[in-house]
Amino acid sequence: MERRTFIRQAAAGTLALGAISTVSATDDGLHLVASESDVRSRLEGSGYEIKTEIVDGRLYSVLGATDAADLEEIDGVTHAVPNARIELEEPELVESEVDADGPEFYELQWDKQVTDVLPAHKHATGEDRTIAIIDTGVAEHPDLENLDTEKSKKFKFGEIEGYDGDPYGHGTHVAGIAAGTGENGIVGTAPDAELVSLQVFYYVEPEDPDEDPVLTTTTEDILNAVTYAAEMGADVANLSLGTPPLPPQYNAGGYRGVLTPVYQNAVAQGTVVTASAGNDAYDLQGGHFSTPNGVPGTMSISATGPNDELVFYSNYGTGQVDVGAPGGGYETLEKTLSDDTEWPYPTNLVLSSVPEDVYGTQYAYFAGTSMAAPQVAGLAALVRELEPETTAQQVETAIKAGAEYADGQSDAELGAGRINAEYTVENLE
Repeated sequence: MERRTFIRQAAAGTLALGAISTVSATDDGLHLVASESDVRSRLEGSGYEIKTEIVDGRLYSVLGATDAADLEEIDGVTHAVPNARIELEEPELVESEVDADGPEFYELQWDKQVTDVLPAHKHATGEDRTIAIIDTGVAEHPDLENLDTEKSKKFKFGEIEGYDGDPYGHGTHVAGIAAGTGENGIVGTAPDAELVSLQVFYYVEPEDPDEDPVLTTTTEDILNAVTYAAEMGADVANLSLGTPPLPPQYNAGGYRGVLTPVYQNAVAQGTVVTASAGNDAYDLQGGHFSTPNGVPGTMSISATGPNDELVFYSNYGTGQVDVGAPGGGYETLEKTLSDDTEWPYPTNLVLSSVPEDVYGTQYAYFAGTSMAAPQVAGLAALVRELEPETTAQQVETAIKAGAEYADGQSDAELGAGRINAEYTVENLE
């Protein structure tokens, strides 16, 4: 079995946004325009329609342009790129049968054991903190009774709609890792935090009636969700999604320039942004970059296994990873699938909540950097409970200071190290 086959079949939590061929411009001519100052009047004076002002005076979605170069000729515009439609490359869940009852689930949650989550809960549980899950949605679930469906939203084609569950299950799994209450079985890193679902993936009917609907989103939808999370006052926004490594010309073409104002604006408003580093086993230091983890303002999270080693699928790179966290699996595919390890397959993956109407069960094993990022999101909520006035940068500093298994801040695989919840909160007291 090839590595890619494993990620698609056995590690259902990868949520890679597919190959570059799955990223295409929307067919409505929408462009995203970044500016150094408020250029609304100049854009409108040139005949363009402002659809949304995503970040005050610095980022707009604009209708009416046929080419980004035309927009960039307007005085004050720094970057203009087509709004990208991104289809979800759907992985398949192999192991959904869990060999334990709810009260015994913690025995299978090696991710919480190695990061010392229960000892950390003697100090903080995330009470009065808010975690926004920007994903496929979050389903109502016995271990997610802390989900606020009133605050939860769906972002579709640039519009904001009400709560709509989780048609796929990835976001529900992520939410359990970050803040499962443990009422029925899954203990999250911040079990008393409030969860808010910001759904950005939705099914779209294909033009060919013989083809199945595909999960899709747009850059505009993701950026609107990040902005909403910050305006809502979320302590942390988790994005367990991302593009594959993009060549340097994508950076030069302005995509990072368009994304940066949104993430930096969120951080400036106090929202920590955690993002998965990606599942391409790629050295991101080599000139390529991925988003959103490579955008200034985000925390980039690599994935580790039960033995605290970088897992075989995780991206890495000096200066490209902030911390590592449990994502599931081992250093090689063979070892991951083996039954001759301390945590035999599938128990070396990450166990969490899933929608029963999608999977036929309420719990399943996933693996990926998608599972690593919410470990850090939950930890950010613990830090904020103890130090509610900290800035987003100070929360990140505290998490890095409590990490272990790295010498310094720039380990190519783990950044500042693999997170440790107990060390982090004890450092604050």
